[in-house]
Amino acid sequence: MSGCEAARAALADAVREPTLRRAIKEDVPDIRALVRRAYARWITVTPRPPKPINADYDRAFAAHRFDVLVDEGQLVGLIETVAEGRELLIVNVAIDPERQREGLGRRLMRHAEDLARAGGLSGTRLYTNALMTANIALYERLGYVREREVDHGGGMIAVHMVCALTP
Repeated sequence: MSGCEAARAALADAVREPTLRRAIKEDVPDIRALVRRAYARWITVTPRPPKPINADYDRAFAAHRFDVLVDEGQLVGLIETVAEGRELLIVNVAIDPERQREGLGRRLMRHAEDLARAGGLSGTRLYTNALMTANIALYERLGYVREREVDHGGGMIAVHMVCALTP
């Protein structure tokens, strides 16, 4: 291999992106662990642990679609979706804390929009806790608009957001 080829190969390794693939049942333990790591920062912010922390992922895997980002055999991100009416609900998006701010969450959100388009759906939707202001700001930057807020009591307010898709 010439010096130029070696340099190109080294650069390609440096910018290699995690592989996006559909999750398999054997990923469930890693999904559960990733979600706990990703949401740990919110435990002290919200009055109760965020829903994804205590979710039954064996049951969710049977009912929802999970797509994962894998880098060197490690799960570094996931998105959980399910079609509801004319929209795709983003149930959960989680990125390993060590890999946040690399654009992986945006990549997964674009993937969900692609899934919605491919399914002939009119948009995507999600909800998050009102206290998770950093997440809300990200979703707004991605084009999501606040649809409504639902008070679940005890300081738990869900912000419902939608993103209409253009064909």
